[in-house]
Amino acid sequence: VQLVESGGGLVQPGGSLRLSCAASGFRFSASTMSWYRQAPGKGPECVSRIDSRGTSITYLDSVKDRFTISRDNDKNTVYLQMNLLKPEDTAVYYCTMGAWTIRGQGTQVTVSS
Repeated sequence: VQLVESGGGLVQPGGSLRLSCAASGFRFSASTMSWYRQAPGKGPECVSRIDSRGTSITYLDSVKDRFTISRDNDKNTVYLQMNLLKPEDTAVYYCTMGAWTIRGQGTQVTVSS
């Protein structure tokens, strides 16, 4: 299983970023995928989850109406569009297959002026 995240960076409050996760080594089209984040000194939290067909999606309350998860099963890729970013969104963001155990290396998102 390989999960490779990209798209993180430094952005000002109110800005946007789009994270991507390229997946390989498993049957992506049959797998629920998630985005987790972990801020310094805190445990990981599930930001969003999408089922295999993209028909069932959940969000952490604090990101609802700002973040959008999506997937392209032809490209084995899952995305996280993040709008109206806040300093409290600063964390390392991880793409996971299912829950936390199987994850990529993470991509840093820093929201600061």
